[in-house]
Amino acid sequence: MAKAPTPAKPAAKSGRKPRASMKVTVMDQPEAEPAMPVPEATAAQHADMAARPKPRASMKITVEDAPKAQAATPSPLAEAAISPPPAPPPASAPAPAPAPTRAPVPLAAPRASPQAAPQAAPQAAPETAPKPRPSAANPLLIDLALQGGGSHGAFTWGVLDRLLEEDWLTIEAVSGTSAGAMNAAVLADGYAAGGREGARAALSKFWRAVSDAAAFSPLRRGPLDVMFDRWTLDSSPAYVAMDIMSRLFSPYDMPFGGKNPLEDILAETIDFQRLAAAPIKLFITATNVRTGRGRVFRNAEISPKVLMASACLPQMFQAVEIDGDGYWDGGFAGNPTMTPLIKECASDDTILIGINPVERPGIPRTARDILNRLNEVSFNAVLLKELEMMAMLRRGAQMARDRNNDPIAAHWAEMRMHLVNSDMVTALGASSKLNAEWPFLTMLRDEGRRAADAFFAANGADLGTKSSMDIDKLLAGW
Repeated sequence: MAKAPTPAKPAAKSGRKPRASMKVTVMDQPEAEPAMPVPEATAAQHADMAARPKPRASMKITVEDAPKAQAATPSPLAEAAISPPPAPPPASAPAPAPAPTRAPVPLAAPRASPQAAPQAAPQAAPETAPKPRPSAANPLLIDLALQGGGSHGAFTWGVLDRLLEEDWLTIEAVSGTSAGAMNAAVLADGYAAGGREGARAALSKFWRAVSDAAAFSPLRRGPLDVMFDRWTLDSSPAYVAMDIMSRLFSPYDMPFGGKNPLEDILAETIDFQRLAAAPIKLFITATNVRTGRGRVFRNAEISPKVLMASACLPQMFQAVEIDGDGYWDGGFAGNPTMTPLIKECASDDTILIGINPVERPGIPRTARDILNRLNEVSFNAVLLKELEMMAMLRRGAQMARDRNNDPIAAHWAEMRMHLVNSDMVTALGASSKLNAEWPFLTMLRDEGRRAADAFFAANGADLGTKSSMDIDKLLAGW
């Protein structure tokens, strides 16, 4: 009886699973999207592999038994070794741009984008270059702003006389009100006739004519004022009487309230046809009684009436009618007006010749002092607002210039303010504004020249470079 075949014994169980093997064949593929950027450690490998001819690749991977619960996570280097390198781009094709999702270490210097090119080089080179020093051959353009103040305008005469001696300064434009308007018109006409010396001579002639016309005026100092060398008219009987009458009666009620005697002097001193074509721009301000707004008259519009309107104090004179409207002193609307100097002039430097003090120590107690301080505050209010506007405009223009390289903003950003004034003029009483004696006028002229000398010594180097008057502090309370 034949034995039944013995069944084969099952293979002995082992603690390890049988080894598995698989063969992975990687075929050449068409050019695909660039792979994710790789760490720096594999960059050289890719460059080397990409340069070699690319045969079909095969690789045998032996997978060791591993617990099913955990799958092996290849390291970045192993992952990169398994992945085939990307096909090299054609020679004429541009290198693929790096993927934006990761920040790889660049294999080559990045290209600058076309939009970034203009910003690569700062545009401030012209500002860093030293500016040529102003000279007679290369003068600095300046504007002048002249305040009003009656006979105290002789102080402005002295400042102008001293400025005209500086041949490295050229006056482009003048804005003036009241006595400042008269000084401006005389200056521009004299300059048109004979240059700097012609302007100086015209100013001297005008103020001499003002003094001669007042030689027989009742508004003169009293004996005590002359004895103690005081320039005030407070003790003059004629001034006291006029002051009282101006508070009780209107100029339309008094026979001498119609015409200002300065009108004839200006008509004889100034050639208004020549003034219309003068090289110095003029901006003369008068206040429209009906609208309450200032009107700025320019060279071709200026006449003796316009200058009288700019100096018309409503307590003393009847309104001056021009084109059907009445006008009062320009100080109510601008003492002086600064806006035309900003909008219509190329100069960056403006010199303000101050007569009315912005600050005055103490509190006025007498009725006369209170009224005087009230006039100073009201006449300076518009000027201070315009200076605040200039400070704000300059601040905004500096930002626009730096961001956009705007030429208009650059001009406004360079606005520079300067001030010439005198504590001695501030200390004078309000009644002295009606004192037209020649010794008083020449004393004010000499003080103006002294103040101009002090300005050049302290701030002359600032002209053309920076402001010597800090208008930014006017924004401190905003």
